[in-house]
Amino acid sequence: MQRYILSRVFQGLIALLALSLIIFMSVHLSGDPALLLLPPEATTADYEQLRENLGLDRPILVQYGTFLLNAVQGDFGHSITTRRPARDVLLERIPATLQLAAVGMLLAVLMGVPLGILSAVKRDSLLDKGCKLFAIAGIGAPQFWVAIMLILLFGAILQWLPTYGRGGPSHFVLPAFVLAWSIMAGMMRLARSSMLEVLDSEFVKFARVKGLTERLVIWKHALRNAMIPLITFGGISLAGLLNGAIVVEVVFAWPGVGRLMLEGVAQRNFPIVEATVLTSGFFYILTSLFVDILYVYVDPRIRIE
Repeated sequence: MQRYILSRVFQGLIALLALSLIIFMSVHLSGDPALLLLPPEATTADYEQLRENLGLDRPILVQYGTFLLNAVQGDFGHSITTRRPARDVLLERIPATLQLAAVGMLLAVLMGVPLGILSAVKRDSLLDKGCKLFAIAGIGAPQFWVAIMLILLFGAILQWLPTYGRGGPSHFVLPAFVLAWSIMAGMMRLARSSMLEVLDSEFVKFARVKGLTERLVIWKHALRNAMIPLITFGGISLAGLLNGAIVVEVVFAWPGVGRLMLEGVAQRNFPIVEATVLTSGFFYILTSLFVDILYVYVDPRIRIE
């Protein structure tokens, strides 16, 4: 187990290194931020001075080496627009994304998994058909359209819920539901298909023959063996939520990492873009490692070599 974890950590570091090179080269090839920061009346001397102050006059490999060395120490430089440390700007946005991701994921798990299990147990019933329709709508409906429709209904027409910004518990309802719906739909479909496969297996039939109650058979024996695809999907979905859902954060004016990333791209703010993307990659790698380790504890038949 320890050897496997060390191997995965090493692979994650290599992936982060490759990601850092790709994002660094991409943002630097997208344009010159000095042109955006200078006023129209600026002279060539002003332009050259600004590039020198920002370190953009040095060779690209030197800039990357400096960036990589500083990134290892948690220093991503200063925001080009605000001149504040990019790390401080990122740390200010992370709590908002973590809170929204936690609420959205909790809602998806608490509703998606039980409904998927009940849909499998009551196959072809009215409940099963309703869950299928709800899942198809959640997978197929674009997030931006769902968000706008909810804002129109609950914000403009009924005026029940706030539609922008981060505040009290009521501010989480709409963005968390929009984030959770597609994940909830995926979990429902996966839980249903996995449970149907497990419920037809021999060990479940044997458990019923032994006289175990149906509730114990379903929620203890069958569910545990149907959890592997749910864990995989949940881990990937959680990583995406932690990275910030850009569409949801922009539509609801949520001050999270996803919105910060979009702002950085629009402003050609290299330090902000690099900080947000590398943080996103770190979350994906960390979540993937956690999911792989969790497999062993959920299903003892799995052994990590």
